[in-house]
Amino acid sequence: MKKQILIITYYWPPAGGPGVQRWLKFVKYLPGFDIEPIVYCPENPSYPMVDESLLHEVSADLRVIKQPINEPYRFAKMLSKKGVKQISSGVIPKQKKQSFIQKLLLYVRGNFFIPDARKNWVKPSVKFLAEYIKTHHIDTIVTTGPPHSLHLIGFQLKKQLNVKWLADFRDPWTSIGYHKELKLTKRSQEKHKQLEVSVLNFADEIIVTSANTKREFESQTDTPISVITNGYDRHHIQRPPKDEKFTLSHIGSLLSERNPTHLWEAISELIQEHDDFRSAFQLKLIGVVSEDVLQTMKNYGLEGYINNLGYVTHEEALRQQMASRVLLLVEIDSEDTKVIIPGKLFEYMASGTPIIAVGPTDSDVEAILKATNTGYYFYYDKKERMKSQILSYFDAYKSDSLVVSAIGLEQYSRKSLTKLLSEII
Repeated sequence: MKKQILIITYYWPPAGGPGVQRWLKFVKYLPGFDIEPIVYCPENPSYPMVDESLLHEVSADLRVIKQPINEPYRFAKMLSKKGVKQISSGVIPKQKKQSFIQKLLLYVRGNFFIPDARKNWVKPSVKFLAEYIKTHHIDTIVTTGPPHSLHLIGFQLKKQLNVKWLADFRDPWTSIGYHKELKLTKRSQEKHKQLEVSVLNFADEIIVTSANTKREFESQTDTPISVITNGYDRHHIQRPPKDEKFTLSHIGSLLSERNPTHLWEAISELIQEHDDFRSAFQLKLIGVVSEDVLQTMKNYGLEGYINNLGYVTHEEALRQQMASRVLLLVEIDSEDTKVIIPGKLFEYMASGTPIIAVGPTDSDVEAILKATNTGYYFYYDKKERMKSQILSYFDAYKSDSLVVSAIGLEQYSRKSLTKLLSEII
């Protein structure tokens, strides 16, 4: 008889974006390790992105329990529909460009909804799940955040029922970049920190996605912490032909602070200095892109080279990864973001397309790229090195020799990662 576990998550198909992928894939492979997952998620969520194609990845045999959630976003949209969509998607304009309404929404979000806008789901979820867990004799639960309010559901259930509780942090809590943009009062900052410490110290096991996050949390708790990164999954999408142009593609959100001006300058100089580069180059943007970033690109004369596709399905994103000539990954240049390993990194690596990454020093991403031989990592101020590497890739493109010789990727397959999870469970 398989062991049952209850997974408490906010993001579930048809939610789009990276937040849904991690547990969708764990749930897919857990039955192969004699574990029966049961998913609890909201019945009427306010997802900033929707991808109906992901519904096909949910097994008909999976038990999915849904309960209503009361979220404030539908009321906030009465003030600013665009502002709410941006904030819920993580795209926060630079402070000097924020409108009064945007500042108000950020203040309210940060100080009246602690830890986040899904806080009102905690109490009814605990009431419903306490009975469900007892009725179905479940002894292990998993909460995954953000939203970190879901960890408070785990906290209360652990307190009431003494079930085994695993708290999975896809991102850090108080140290993540956007947390500092919420215009928090000192009292609110202390409340967030207090809740974070309570979760870290009351859970039976903490799961994180990066070694740097593990080190950060180890300074706050003696609870065992395991690193299980995100990963890539096998798929049956036919490999498309490569783009005819020398396409540099960024797939995912380009937030206002993910704006490597030296990279745009390096590309601009290559366009000016090399006629063949100028005629072949294309910058493809797939996903939500901040107006600040688009404006910076235009300032460097790149407007005519941009192909902005907007948000696409996950399947289409995979096709674009395989069709592109070079993939671009950008993280905010901050001490706080060195712990972030974007989920798309692993799909990038599995696509067979070389990667150029730009981010902070001592990043987990830098170590992974180097270990797997799948691309190059640059700090924000290394313009000449970026320029040289792009030109090297372009020369390989012209001679039809632009390939990747990856090593050690299997450890990042979703099935291998689920095996690690099953051992913790």
